[in-house]
Amino acid sequence: MVKELERTGIPVVHVCTVTPISMTVGANRIVPAVAIPHPLGNPALTRDEEKDVRRKIVATALRALTTPVTEQTIFEVQ
Repeated sequence: MVKELERTGIPVVHVCTVTPISMTVGANRIVPAVAIPHPLGNPALTRDEEKDVRRKIVATALRALTTPVTEQTIFEVQ
């Protein structure tokens, strides 16, 4: 699905917990997530800490959407 959307000119970011799978399926913009059961959060953190983690992942995904790429790229969450 990711490749088909990209083919039409719509940039897509694949947020995933297992980046090698994203590479295999051909995603161009990849953002690593936290863990398989909780990709966009960590229930062991406090509410504020978890909110910070989520904001960083989403901010990275938005940055990836606006970044032109010519090959598969993994955007590290900062």
